[in-house]
Amino acid sequence: MSGIRAWFAGRALRERRLILVMLALLAVTIVWGGIILPVRDGLSSARERHADAVVRLGATQSEVDLIRAAGRRVPLTGSLADTLRLRAEAAGFALASVEDSAGGRVHATIAAGRPAALGRWFAGLEANGILVESAAWRDNADGSVAADFVVRARES
Repeated sequence: MSGIRAWFAGRALRERRLILVMLALLAVTIVWGGIILPVRDGLSSARERHADAVVRLGATQSEVDLIRAAGRRVPLTGSLADTLRLRAEAAGFALASVEDSAGGRVHATIAAGRPAALGRWFAGLEANGILVESAAWRDNADGSVAADFVVRARES
């Protein structure tokens, strides 16, 4: 160590200042590249893994709920059209029209609804014994869709 001090003391004042600046920049580079970047990258990947896990958990919980609900069908207490109106209202959809058709079918239309919410509502209907026989969706150009669909009650 005394050899390095002697060598450093033998340098001119300008050289000593440049060597000190170089050592300071080396320390900053080592701290940045050896500590800050790896920690930041690790935190970023941990956030991504957490977000993926939250999405997988939500999907798994909804699938579990559908499986549990499959065994507990609620029997229709009123007519199919009335039940459809009540369930649409409970889900926040406004039915534009509801018409009883032949063969126990009901033809209905929804003027506007979010596609994902409408798909979940249809899945919920089917899980509770109301089958969607056909459905036609049209884009409303505002992020919502209009749906024209025919449902019937599942026969026990």
